[in-house]
Amino acid sequence: MSEPIRYDVSKLQEMDVYLFKQGTHYRLYEKLGAHPMDSDTGPGVFFAVWAPNARNVSVIGEFNQWSPDSHQLKARQDGSGIWEGFIPKLARGALYKFRIVSKYNGYWADKTDPFSHCIEHTDPMASIVWDLEYSWNDAGWMEARRDKNSLEAPMSVYEVHLGSWQRGEDNRFLTYRELADRLVEYVRSTGFTHVELMPIMEHPFYGSWGYQCLGYFAPSSRYGSPQDFMHLVDSLHQAGIGVILDWVPSHFPGNETGLVYFDGTHLFEHMDPRQGFHPEWTSYIFNYGRNEVRSFLISSAMFWLDRYHADGIRVDAVASMLYLDYGRTDGDWIPNEYGGRENLEAIDFLRKLNEAVYTEYPDVQTIAEESTSWPMVTKPGYTGGLGFGLKWNMGWMHDSLEYFSEDPIHRKYHHGNLTFSIWYAFSENFILPLSHDEVVYGKGSLLGKMPGDRWQQCANLRLLLGYMYTYPGKKLMFMGGEFGQPQEWYHEEGLHWHLLEQPEHQGIQRWLRELNLLYYHEPALHEGDCQDWGFSWVDFSDHEQSVISTLRRDRHGSAFFLVVCNFTPVPRLNYRIGVPQSGFWREVLNSDAKEYGGSGYGNLGGLKTTPVPSHGYYHSLPLTLPPLGLVILKQESRS
Repeated sequence: MSEPIRYDVSKLQEMDVYLFKQGTHYRLYEKLGAHPMDSDTGPGVFFAVWAPNARNVSVIGEFNQWSPDSHQLKARQDGSGIWEGFIPKLARGALYKFRIVSKYNGYWADKTDPFSHCIEHTDPMASIVWDLEYSWNDAGWMEARRDKNSLEAPMSVYEVHLGSWQRGEDNRFLTYRELADRLVEYVRSTGFTHVELMPIMEHPFYGSWGYQCLGYFAPSSRYGSPQDFMHLVDSLHQAGIGVILDWVPSHFPGNETGLVYFDGTHLFEHMDPRQGFHPEWTSYIFNYGRNEVRSFLISSAMFWLDRYHADGIRVDAVASMLYLDYGRTDGDWIPNEYGGRENLEAIDFLRKLNEAVYTEYPDVQTIAEESTSWPMVTKPGYTGGLGFGLKWNMGWMHDSLEYFSEDPIHRKYHHGNLTFSIWYAFSENFILPLSHDEVVYGKGSLLGKMPGDRWQQCANLRLLLGYMYTYPGKKLMFMGGEFGQPQEWYHEEGLHWHLLEQPEHQGIQRWLRELNLLYYHEPALHEGDCQDWGFSWVDFSDHEQSVISTLRRDRHGSAFFLVVCNFTPVPRLNYRIGVPQSGFWREVLNSDAKEYGGSGYGNLGGLKTTPVPSHGYYHSLPLTLPPLGLVILKQESRS
């Protein structure tokens, strides 16, 4: 049994309370929660929790046999609604919860600390007193990451669900440290520049993949301790690989131990279910208009950038935040003060979030998963935008997958699916996502979406990947797609790595690696991802033969790449393409090469232009276009 609680030790100053109540305290994780510290009488733990409508708050745990009478916190007398106290001799590893007794309706509950740094991932999901001491070894990465995360830098993102990327013996989870050894080597060998981790914040239901988050300041203990997760991030950084974390401020689960009805009132969520309950996800929606909730959420985002050295935050389900009628029927939502469907409080919150992040961490990126045509998502808040750095291009993804699912004989009738998205490709700073959402719930794997026999499916997938890597925008690939796993993703098992014993899957993986390397090393393929000077059509109108051809160039116009895609299984011989410069054009990549599992059609390493005008140019190339294939040629010399 530890000594009785003390009230003369506090980490909270008057300015902390002021900023908290103003909604502008973005480092609350330094003040609220459980903090091991030394007092004038020795070591212990300082506790603080926001519960303004509580009648009584106590710390319960193994150290006091979970008794609510032993260690009661004291309410601050400053109108903050914060309860605090110091328990001497308590140390790291102690299990605890807050017993909160409300002023209203006789409600009481044992709550997980909203600011826990470590939480049990199984019932009863007790908080664990923990420190975040760690000796980082990624100074080189942190000093250089501004260039690595720039909009003009190559960004090829490998999206990973840590619980199912690989499994250990008896299908057990791998630990963060085991994953560090394996994931670092794999990502480096395949050429990705970043990994994006599906939510690792603690979540009670594993099957939610982390998108029903309970611990906004705690990495999941399924895979190890906070320091173990730091080691994973540190290892990736030392290998030159950036780390993006999925983050979910759009909703939270209804577990009684969590945020919902926290102090017997709707503290974090709206009271009216037409605003505070998400019918599609059966979860609760944050009250973005409450200042203290803003401070809580923005502090969470800053926490992962600060304490875990994250290089980016991908904000999930932004559309659900922006629209008051998202997922609702008529009459089941409340208009804003002007009668519209826009969530003005959420808009303001997102702007303040991005402003805060980029003020403190100008060398990271915030990324919006926003599925509508909401304007100016990646434009600064002071111009009326939301202030994100990047946005997922969901339109490109839907159009592309719809096109590729068509039998090639019908593709000429759907040619617009390939060409339409370029009209808005530079309206935002886009990422092209082939994400986990497209390979679950019966949608099938990427390979499974492709028509034809297995050879044609593999050829189509290689063509899709080549098309993505040569199209404007940063790249994102969900795990398993890079080697063509035929089965859709299942979170209860690891990826089917044994498939890499088969030549066709080896070929897809090898092709993906070559695309990553070319994209990384050639500025013409990444500098203009978000600028229209980096891309131009050669011909987008050959719908009859289902062929498109494009040019990518660097900012100086000194390097040109010609990309030609044939979306049918019919080889095209002597297919003439106009080019802006005469001379020799080297074939640098061909998705139909035998080393990737193709049939071997190609251009014998390259060819010289002929003075035959085509596509508005004075010179042209008589190319061989492989079946269901893509060729990339680079201008090597001028005649």
